[in-house]
Amino acid sequence: MTAQARRAQIVAATIDVIAEIGYGQTSFARIAEHAKLSSTRLISYHFAGKDELITAVAEDAITSIGDHLARQLAAETTASGMLRAYIEGMVQFTATHRSRMKALLEIFLNGGLHYDATTDQSVVGHVETILRQGQAGGEFREFDARVMATAVQRAVEGLPFLLESTPDLDCAAYGRELVTLFELGTRRSSE
Repeated sequence: MTAQARRAQIVAATIDVIAEIGYGQTSFARIAEHAKLSSTRLISYHFAGKDELITAVAEDAITSIGDHLARQLAAETTASGMLRAYIEGMVQFTATHRSRMKALLEIFLNGGLHYDATTDQSVVGHVETILRQGQAGGEFREFDARVMATAVQRAVEGLPFLLESTPDLDCAAYGRELVTLFELGTRRSSE
């Protein structure tokens, strides 16, 4: 197995283990067992320690989300279409990558990665850019774009919590409700 393939195998096993038993219970031994590795030394060979492995897991999830959203947004030419595609794309990704999203949430909630306001602002900033574009083009009413962008982001980030208590939730309906909520919240009035 190539080094890159082995690293990917270890990251995938770590995602599964964190999602299954939680961040605090995750150990190299449990990851090795899940990945069917002969020894935890194989993990240590590829990752300098748990911090480096957890960073790789988070980067894997964040990159996957970004790639998915880029595909969703590529065909959109209007701000309202981009906002809808962003919301639906995030909900769809969460629904189809539950373990990855649960692991990412576990990592953040348990201090596995240090909170970086710059990273958070870049995510919210992307949504804010869409909203400001819609305002500049006359699609959206005047509102505080930072507040609205934060509300959009927190609404889509809340889905993993809801799926914990309601695993059979209709995620497509959840996404439609969010789209409707933010369409109503951003549209210009028909005065």
